[in-house]
Parts: sequence; C-alpha cells; structure tokens
Amino acid sequence: MQTILYATDYSENSVAALLYANNLCIKLKAKLLVLHVFDHPMSLATKVSLAYLKKEQELFEVHKMKLEAFCYEHLKDKPIVTNRQVIAIENRSSTDGILEAIVTLDPDMVVVGTKGGSALKEFLLGSTAVGLIKKAPCTVLTVPENTTPAPLHTLVYATDFEDADIYAIQQLVKIAEPFKAAIKIVHITTKEEYEEDRQVVWLQKMLEQKVNYKPMGFERILSENILEELHTYIERSDVSILGMLERDDGSLMRKLMHKDLVIAMESYLTIPLMCFKVGGL
Repeated sequence: MQTILYATDYSENSVAALLYANNLCIKLKAKLLVLHVFDHPMSLATKVSLAYLKKEQELFEVHKMKLEAFCYEHLKDKPIVTNRQVIAIENRSSTDGILEAIVTLDPDMVVVGTKGGSALKEFLLGSTAVGLIKKAPCTVLTVPENTTPAPLHTLVYATDFEDADIYAIQQLVKIAEPFKAAIKIVHITTKEEYEEDRQVVWLQKMLEQKVNYKPMGFERILSENILEELHTYIERSDVSILGMLERDDGSLMRKLMHKDLVIAMESYLTIPLMCFKVGGL
C-alpha cells in the first residue's frame, strides 16, 4: 500500500480518523494525503469574473493552511508521516469532491470519520461515508469518532463465500502483516441459509493456494440474528478492524442493513469498518 487519502471537514468526528490514517501510513510506509472539500457558492446570477476567481484561489490557500493547522494540532505529539501532503478541492458535494480526488490521486485507501459509534445510522442517513462505500473504486475505511488508535492485533473479515473474498483477504493481509496481526475469517449464517460444508472447504483451499499468511483462522457461526451475533463476536474477540466486501444485492452488507436489525443495533459499529470493492479484482 503506497498512498492513503484522508478526508476531513475539520470536525471532532474526523480527528480519530486522522490519527488512524497517520498510524497506518507510518507502519505501512505509505504517503498520507490530507484532503478538505470546500464549497464556494456561485448562484446562476454570479459572473465568473476575475474577482470571483481570485477569491476562489484565496480559499484554496486558506484551506491548505487550515489543513496544516489541523494536522499540527492533532498530530503534534504523535509520530508524523514524513511524506504528507495537504489538498483542498472545491465542490458543492463533499462526496463528489472526494470521489474526484480519488480518481485524480489514485490512492490505495480512503479514510473518513463517522459520528459516534452509530455507523449504520450514518449509512441510512446517506452520509459521506456511505456515499464513498458505494461509489469509491478503492478500499474505504470508516473510523468512529471515539476510536483510540492502537497497534492492530485482530482483523476480522466477514465472509459470505464470494469469489472476490480472496482479493479482499489478500488486501487485508497487506495491512495485517506489518503489525503481525491475526486475521479471523468469520461466516455467520441462519439455519435457513445454512451453507454446505463444501463452501467452507472451497474457501479454505483457495486461501491456502493464494494467501500465504499463517496467523489466520476460519470460523463459522450459526445464528438467527446475524448483526447481533457479529456484534457479540467483535466484543468477545477484541477486534481492531472489521473487513467486509461491498457489492450489489446479496452482499453481507445488504443483510446487515436490514431495517429491523439496524433499529435493534443502532450503535453496533464501534470499531473501524474496512470495505473492499469487487471491482478491485
């Protein structure tokens, strides 16, 4: 992993994500891009004059300085990434601005913060985080505001037996390896959707052939409530990051987004969520 893009709106919600991105870049020896998307309102009646363009240019410089100050304030007592760059982009939509930066800068991962521990609630509200998870062509890491950066020790990948799981797990290994962190591959299923043993064997064989990482195990859990069981598993196992595959209908994310489950477990996500894209294959 060579480049991590971190996006901020200067809020307290995004501080934990900055610390997390900074720590990852140090351990992975990656470049850190610090991004802010600002809006320079222009109505239909506004003329694109020299004065307007000058003001826009001034805003670029102002936000670059604010980004430097933001990083200094929150990283002054932390190990700092030597290869760091601040970037300001103008766009009315934060999500569109970040997506534009992803296309231009081609990072391996984008890191953003979420409010509180209620990441699923944020998803339903159509936040920047869910917009990126749905549209970004790269891996997306969302970090709850109360997350305390610490060395990664256990990464859990929730599988639903998809071919693209192999790619996602390969990417997860790249993050786990420098930390010497364990990877636990977990499949939680209901009795109605219980999969045959041959799918477990298939995944294990594929991992043996394509993923060379020894501190990795597999576990299958039978439960009638996938979300609650995953929450319990995360708490019991003291998980650093939850990894998932994001794709269209049928994905594990869709199962977890079932309205009844979200209402019951509104604050379920209290750890960083890492979403991988099928398009990465």
